[in-house]
Amino acid sequence: MLIKQLKIGDLIAKVPVIQGGMGVGISRSSLAAAVAKAGGIGVISGVHVGYDEEDFEKNTLNANLRALKKHIIKAKENSNGGIIGLNLMVAMNNYEEHVKQAISAGVDLIISGAGLPTKLPSLVKGTSVKIAPIISTSKAANVILKMWDRKEKVTADLIIVEGPQAGGHLGYKKEELQNIDNIDYDKEFVEILKVAKAYGEKFNKEIPVVAAGGIFTGEDVLKYINLGASGVQVGTKFVGTYECDASQSFKDTYINATKDDINLVISPVGMPGRAIHNKFIQRVSSTRPKITKCYNCLIPCNPKDTPYCISEALINAVKGDIDNALLFCGANAYKVDKLYSVDEVIKELTSKL
Repeated sequence: MLIKQLKIGDLIAKVPVIQGGMGVGISRSSLAAAVAKAGGIGVISGVHVGYDEEDFEKNTLNANLRALKKHIIKAKENSNGGIIGLNLMVAMNNYEEHVKQAISAGVDLIISGAGLPTKLPSLVKGTSVKIAPIISTSKAANVILKMWDRKEKVTADLIIVEGPQAGGHLGYKKEELQNIDNIDYDKEFVEILKVAKAYGEKFNKEIPVVAAGGIFTGEDVLKYINLGASGVQVGTKFVGTYECDASQSFKDTYINATKDDINLVISPVGMPGRAIHNKFIQRVSSTRPKITKCYNCLIPCNPKDTPYCISEALINAVKGDIDNALLFCGANAYKVDKLYSVDEVIKELTSKL
């Protein structure tokens, strides 16, 4: 049986798997290229992609933009003609500059969440770059597609539906996530399929809808394909790969985690996410660390009252300073038992198709 391809306009992925964008630095050119080469869609996270550039501390924006171009080009070169996307958070500062840099570097697809990407269509206008909002509800899907239609006379090329078991910056309230059994993600997913169909008919195009959050096995993938998904987005499982850009220490936190280690946390921008419990989480729950530098990364963040610097905590994570790090993860991180190759992960995810 032939595995179903994921078609996004003229972009065709041989396998219907998008690798989730994970920042800071967890998914850069190494992981993205490997996933794209294996037939999926590799995604670079645009959050502080230049964290290891020499001038990052003094010249943060320029370092990030330079690194973004470098990693997109490198991923494209190493992907054997595969599809490379970029994940950008709407809540980040300098969003527009990152979009423009990604386009100039030859990115194929821009995926955007942590807010509604209202300006994205105007920024890619006149290019072949595909755009995809990340949403969690049919209401959000309606809002963004209606806005794009009204303002720009365009619609989404792809919709990613992030469920309550995903990692960071979720579109749910913490109280909702504490009662996760009350969230009927499958029902919401079907409603979003209807929204995508309506706008697809209006614009005479197919809008693929992709399921995301907590997808870990071939059975999970088959379930959503049968529900009507065109594909899936997977993040956590790709952390447990040799090709993942994170330090071995970061990968080991997933491998060694138990289910009880995974906690709900509120990031400094007020959005809930999941993280592996560690000394850092313990410390910031009772003491506010001294913030010595602001990286000016997120629009809603104020260094005067933020509980901790999320940039510093995530940079520590990717570098392997685990005791001083925020270890974002999906709900199934404890199921990562050892390192696999990207090819092995793709093979397992598509094993039931």
